[in-house]
Amino acid sequence: MIAGPVHVVGGGLAGSEAAWQVARAGVPVILHEMRPQRMTDAHVTDGLAELVCSNSFRSDDAEQNAVGLLHAEMRRLGSLVMQAADANQVPAGGALAVDRTGFSGAVEAALRAHPLVTIERGEVQGLPPENWSNVIVATGPLTSAGMAQAIQSVTGEESLAFFDAIAPIVHRESIDFEKAWLQSRYDKEGPGGDAAAYVNCPLDETQYRAFIEALNAGERMAFKEWEKATPYFEGCLPIEVMAERGTETLRFGPMKPVGLTDPRTGRRPHAVVQLRQDNALGTLFNMVGFQTKLRHGEQTRIFRMIPGLENASFARLGGIHRNTFLNSPRVLDSELRLKAIPRLRFAGQITGVEGYVESAGMGLLAGLFAGAAAQGQAIASPPATTALGALLAHVTQGADAASFQPMNVNFGLFPEIADPPGRGKERGRNRKRALTARALLDLEIWSKTLVGRVAA
Repeated sequence: MIAGPVHVVGGGLAGSEAAWQVARAGVPVILHEMRPQRMTDAHVTDGLAELVCSNSFRSDDAEQNAVGLLHAEMRRLGSLVMQAADANQVPAGGALAVDRTGFSGAVEAALRAHPLVTIERGEVQGLPPENWSNVIVATGPLTSAGMAQAIQSVTGEESLAFFDAIAPIVHRESIDFEKAWLQSRYDKEGPGGDAAAYVNCPLDETQYRAFIEALNAGERMAFKEWEKATPYFEGCLPIEVMAERGTETLRFGPMKPVGLTDPRTGRRPHAVVQLRQDNALGTLFNMVGFQTKLRHGEQTRIFRMIPGLENASFARLGGIHRNTFLNSPRVLDSELRLKAIPRLRFAGQITGVEGYVESAGMGLLAGLFAGAAAQGQAIASPPATTALGALLAHVTQGADAASFQPMNVNFGLFPEIADPPGRGKERGRNRKRALTARALLDLEIWSKTLVGRVAA
């Protein structure tokens, strides 16, 4: 029994992944994307799954890192987002970074080629029509005002929002490699085997302090009146906001020099600015952790104070946009359905997860749930011992609704495990190995319940 198509509203990472999982279940799906008829403040193309901020999916280490574990789980469940990321990988040390144009193109091509997927361009204004009985709302952190207002009117909750800042991108040819050098922290190899994936620009103590002073004095883009009370997300603070918190804050954050050796001196620099490859050609590099809301002229002036970037040519300067998310522990059930209107599921960053892979992971689960429902079936949630299950449990029931904020996947969300052997760092590494081994085993057992029902 298949009761009509599933409608997915929003063609970002979560919506694209959700549509793919529904189609893999043998259920027709209509994917609605408002671009290019209506653009957002952050998107620059009409491509599905466009990456608007970093091009990094973060660590790909499935043994010692929670997001790397999430990568592994999604690959095992046939994730389109992970397939496209793997196929469009660029060097990034231990991280999985992608050519953003190739990645978006691969996601869209796969969806267009699937016989059960229909892509419709145009905005879904307000709540989806009542005759859409099975809907996934994956409108992302840049949900249109009409949709946000409609959701708020139904849930009775105040919309929660935070600012997300975008890092600048530099043309590689404009970087001075007499001062900068290529190296990954601790020479760690990434998924592609490259141990020198990052451009490193070193600062001595005098240069660092001058840079901090310039950041603190730099002119910033003014807030609009309605934006003034909106908090930043702590995991994506603008660098000038971090600089305000103390002179050393950046040196222990995105400018930390650990695991790096300046080949000119043979020593670790006082501070460092890292740039990561942003496209497959290796012509563009983004400034890691350098989200900012400085005015564009100020960005050019201040960032050219960094050794190696004195003549930097910027393909894109930093920016800022407002992100919106639900108070999910209050308004969503364990299948990501809106309690007030169960025909509506939500997926992606609007549910209160933070990060590309976390958003796509919620899309994957929403697609599995919706595909099963279309067939008159139900599936159990993934175990909370898995990365997918831990995120889902946190968003729908584990977080405190009174203080709910967006969350990246991390081992703190997982149920504890028996005391691992060892001491200090060794004990910590053993704990992570035990958590990831348990997760992958439990995911394998859970995934067998999907075979023949919702996963092709």
